[in-house]
Amino acid sequence: MPTLSELKVAILVADGFEQVEMTEPRKALQEAGADTRIVSPAKNEVQGWNHFDKADKFKVDVALDDADGNDFDALLLPGGVANPDQLRVMPTALEFVRSFFQAGKPVAVICHGPWTLIDAGVVKGRAITSWPSVKTDLINAGAKWTDNEVVVESGLVSSRKPDDIPAFNRKMIEEFSKGAAPRPGTGARTSERTGAVRH
Repeated sequence: MPTLSELKVAILVADGFEQVEMTEPRKALQEAGADTRIVSPAKNEVQGWNHFDKADKFKVDVALDDADGNDFDALLLPGGVANPDQLRVMPTALEFVRSFFQAGKPVAVICHGPWTLIDAGVVKGRAITSWPSVKTDLINAGAKWTDNEVVVESGLVSSRKPDDIPAFNRKMIEEFSKGAAPRPGTGARTSERTGAVRH
């Protein structure tokens, strides 16, 4: 398994995120050596859900208003209906998400999470998957939607639902280990952590 030592990953969530879509990928990232930080508009603690029921609360490491994409190497966006539905109307959340795409940093998103990507304006022309109810929204935003357990394109990893988490985690760690994606026109892939170039 690739190592993610010295990699700093932001996990952006609002109240109502699907708990397992945060805890399982976070565990996989930490086991691979990554430093994960929960970024949220919630104060002090953010509420997870198990489908339609409240689950556990988690400590917020970085307030969204104080978060800077330059401080992180990669981004994880869990799903849950209420979570991305809140984030997609928050300018600070959209700018935070957009900063990862502008810098070519890897992003992993699952279930309803792509709603936030739509409003951030970063899905046009991209291959992606999601929970089925998000399919039409993604297509209308110009994305190339497919019904697969995991889809990877240019550093963006996406999956449909909790059952896909094992495949999602494998590809997320693989992509996160590669570092920053190629900038337009460069034809090379540069890791911001090591300076290594991948063609």
